[in-house]
Amino acid sequence: MRIVLVGPPGAGKGTQATRLAETLHIPHISTGDLFRANISQQTELGKLAKSYMDAGNLVPDEVTIAMAKDRMGQPDAEGGFLLDGFPRNVSQAEALDELLETEDMKLDAVLDLEAPEDEVVKRIAGRRVCRNNSAHVFHVTYTPPKKEGVCDVCGGELYQRDDDSEGTVRKRLEVYHTQTEPIIDYYKSQGLVVTIAATGPVDEVTGRALEALKRDQ
Repeated sequence: MRIVLVGPPGAGKGTQATRLAETLHIPHISTGDLFRANISQQTELGKLAKSYMDAGNLVPDEVTIAMAKDRMGQPDAEGGFLLDGFPRNVSQAEALDELLETEDMKLDAVLDLEAPEDEVVKRIAGRRVCRNNSAHVFHVTYTPPKKEGVCDVCGGELYQRDDDSEGTVRKRLEVYHTQTEPIIDYYKSQGLVVTIAATGPVDEVTGRALEALKRDQ
């Protein structure tokens, strides 16, 4: 299957992408991983992307698209893939369609993870991260530490990252609504969108997604 995963910040895209890709036996291709891999391997695309990032500029669509094309052309993606974070806007979606057409491929589904905005803000703004180890993550409501402000694992100080503040989260949501959300309508016109409620236990969301993808076939 060839799937695009879409959803606002805090909808659980990363978690669901990993779980779905493992279950469906297809690679999870995320924009962040593409950038990190190309930059660490010092590919020509990685060097180009880094030059924009070092200058504080957005990486142009054509660079992102070239990275995605290269990754989708690798042997493990022959049977399909799950794209997470790409396409990020309508122009990237159009470019992806053109790319797939030249390779005689097509998307099977666009999975839209839907979560109420207040729920998304609550999920992200409630996160607290350990200063000693960023892998130790708690949530003031869902997974609170035994002692407020103290990591259960190592005793380190828990803090709220700047990009997890409510104001920042709402700005990120505005960007999502203006730039990324329009691709949902773009793909709806092609009959590809499958909308999933991204609330509730992680296992239930994964189950809903797999069931919906099965029905969509």
